[in-house]
Amino acid sequence: MIDASLLPAYVVAVLLIALAPGPDMAYIVAAATAHGPRAGVLSAAGMALGMVVHVTATAVGLAALLAAVPVALDAIRLAGAAYLGWLAVDTLRSATGGGLTGHAAPSRGRLLRRATLTNLANPKVILFFAAFLPHFVRVDRGAVAGQLLLLGAVFLLVGLVVDSAIGLAAGQLRTALAPGSRAGRALTVLAGATFAVLAVLLVVDVVTAWRAAAR
Repeated sequence: MIDASLLPAYVVAVLLIALAPGPDMAYIVAAATAHGPRAGVLSAAGMALGMVVHVTATAVGLAALLAAVPVALDAIRLAGAAYLGWLAVDTLRSATGGGLTGHAAPSRGRLLRRATLTNLANPKVILFFAAFLPHFVRVDRGAVAGQLLLLGAVFLLVGLVVDSAIGLAAGQLRTALAPGSRAGRALTVLAGATFAVLAVLLVVDVVTAWRAAAR
């Protein structure tokens, strides 16, 4: 059982982290502005599903494995960059009606899968959990793995609430504008550009790591 006296400070820290702009938030905003409030909330749920994997991986020690095998980390990043690049191209094409999805929102299942895969494409989340969660673990309070899972569950729930609210807000902006209007197309282009930037950032991370290792 986790130390209840640490929970208030932990929740505050998690809330601040959830509110800080990052790749997941950028993706949710992009999806919501491209397809509306429902897409924003489903994308937030997809991110939460990815976080389940990250939290579980941290609890069973995969963070140490990824840190010890940089090639695995780089491979996941590059795969994620390729996937986000595809989303960027498809979204930008949809601004002119030529994308695979057109102007219609993807299905719920596809929205969930896209967000989950995007979250999983950033294995640094596991490393973050490995560095952050142990600060709130007390060995004398029972199984460490159980404490990590509970702390991760709190992190996930807070993140889901924050991300859903952001997705709804961003989606309302999309809903208030006609999808076929100039402003609506501009939002779609902005969403595609966001996916492209996220893809580039993943590639830059890999290249930077390679350069640092070569020195």
